[in-house]
Amino acid sequence: MKLCIIAVGRTRASPEDELTEDFLKRARAAAPKLGFMGLELAIVETSKAATLDARKAEEAERIAAKTPKGALVIALDERGKSWGSEAFAKMLAKRRDEGRDIAFVIGGPDGLAEDFRNGETLGFGTQTWPHLLVRAMLAEQIYRALTILSGHPYHRA
Repeated sequence: MKLCIIAVGRTRASPEDELTEDFLKRARAAAPKLGFMGLELAIVETSKAATLDARKAEEAERIAAKTPKGALVIALDERGKSWGSEAFAKMLAKRRDEGRDIAFVIGGPDGLAEDFRNGETLGFGTQTWPHLLVRAMLAEQIYRALTILSGHPYHRA
C-alpha cells in the first residue's frame, strides 16, 4: 500500500519545505514496518491557462497522471472532513488492510477542480492555509498516524 501526496505548485528552499521533508523522512523510516510500502511527494506544475476553469482542468489532468491507478483520492480542502489524529490513523490502517493506495491532493492557487472536492476530503480547519504549510501539516499527520499505529510515544493524547 502506497501513500502519495500530490501537490500543485513548486518546491523551493523554504522552512516549510524543510519541515515537509523532515516529516516525510521520519514517516518513510516507519512506514515499511507497518505495511506501507511507499510514501511519495509529487509536485505538478501550476497551470498558466487563461481562465480559472481551464487552469483547474489542466491541473486536474496533471494530478490524475501522478495518481496511482485505483487509489483512494483525498482532496485537502478547508470544507473537508476534520479527522482527529487517531481516526486518521485508523483510516490509513483500514485502507492498508484493504490494499488500497491513497493519494492526498493539494490544489494550486485557484484550488481544485470540483470533481476532487466532490469525493473524499480532508480539512485542517476552516481557515485557508498556505499550500506549502499544508504539505508540512499533512506530512506531520501521516507521520503521527504511523507512530499511533506502531505504539510509539510521539502522539500523546
